Amino acid sequence: MPDPAPRHDLSRREWLRVGGIGLGGLTLPDLLAAPTNAATGSPGRAKSVIMICLLGGPGQHESWDPKPHAPEEVRGEFGTIPSAVPGINVGELMPLTAAHTDKTAVLRAVATDDNAHSSSGYQMLTGVPHIPMNRENSTPKFPNRHPNIGGVVRHLQPTVNGIPTSVQLPLHIFNDGMITWPGQDAGWLGRKADPWLLTCDPSADDFHIPDLQLQEGIATDRLQKRRSLRSQLNATFENVNASSRLDDFDDQTQLAWGLLTSPQSQQAFSLADEPDSRRDRYGRTRFGQSLLLARRLVEAGVRLVQVNWTRLPGKPNNGTWDTHGVHAKSMKEWLMPIMDQAYSALLEDLSQRGLLDETLVFWMGEFGRTPRVNGRAGRDHWGRCFSVALAGGGVKGGQVIGASDAHAAWPESGMVRPHDLTATLFHALGFAPETEIHDTLGRPLPISRGHVISELF
Repeated sequence: MPDPAPRHDLSRREWLRVGGIGLGGLTLPDLLAAPTNAATGSPGRAKSVIMICLLGGPGQHESWDPKPHAPEEVRGEFGTIPSAVPGINVGELMPLTAAHTDKTAVLRAVATDDNAHSSSGYQMLTGVPHIPMNRENSTPKFPNRHPNIGGVVRHLQPTVNGIPTSVQLPLHIFNDGMITWPGQDAGWLGRKADPWLLTCDPSADDFHIPDLQLQEGIATDRLQKRRSLRSQLNATFENVNASSRLDDFDDQTQLAWGLLTSPQSQQAFSLADEPDSRRDRYGRTRFGQSLLLARRLVEAGVRLVQVNWTRLPGKPNNGTWDTHGVHAKSMKEWLMPIMDQAYSALLEDLSQRGLLDETLVFWMGEFGRTPRVNGRAGRDHWGRCFSVALAGGGVKGGQVIGASDAHAAWPESGMVRPHDLTATLFHALGFAPETEIHDTLGRPLPISRGHVISELF
């Protein structure tokens, strides 16, 4: 409802703009603003988590749960290959990943019971079922405003080394028509806890973080003077226009300042410092270089980095894992080669740097694919049983937890729900799942209602 009378007072930003003072060339607000649209008994030892979200839903049959003895219309066109761990076979399209199963724990009986991208995705990102379930093109609105994992982490620990503790890159997740999924922000925790959405293409030759630098001609000492001037102006506004919106602006400004002046943040984004051989090992793709950037961010102290698979222009199914048609061709020619190269490079790189033991790598999609190939040589949505994988961060590798039936259609044992995954990730980061946060009505709620998957540790 609008105010009964118009307000004529100016916000800090408007006052500064009208006065021609500005913030010394800072143009970060658009970048930093949020998108509109126990368990085991011992604390986890992961300092960071890298969440790999494969947009569209990767097929379990061609990845972590092949069924070589099933009928052809179920097993598909591809066979299996042995891995680094005797007795654990993976799909033949994962030769590089197969060498790292000794570091990896596979969960083969994950279920959301939701076959819609946005609502099943919401459940995987928050650990809370969407209301109602199986609702495609759902948008971020109540009652589906539970904070995602990154939002909870940032709420509990806002920044480190001048960088937000939770970062998403290189693009947010959306359905066709740019319909943004729910579950990608801090929800009812508020904008202050939103993960930082970093829209970028780290594979570009001229890669840089938009506006993460001073405008040309603005030296650091000049910035310091302008910050001092801004502090004086802030004192003038101390008792004027007190509102949550201005509070949000202050938070964003402080974050902008930290990003501009923190040596750790500047270093984290300098992909050019990486040798060409390492960049080549990850693959010169947007996904591959995003995983490399994720590694640099966790080195800088970021606690949770969510890397989203992005569309591949000109490819069937928009280049996503939503392979309703030409499933086998898509998996063989671009999806699995890009993923296999980048994911294995990340595990190898973290291991060689001594970082894997303190970095949990979580491989996931919003659901899996149907057991049977459809009439368009594709596989459709399947949230009743699919696989995820975890490596590092104290996870005991070389094991498979849970089992699906002969067609990878239904859980047979060891079923895992998304809230168990969130509980496990929080535990790994040292946050007990029963840790309380408060909703908009001040009610205390646990950060997860799931159970830590103790077998992982």
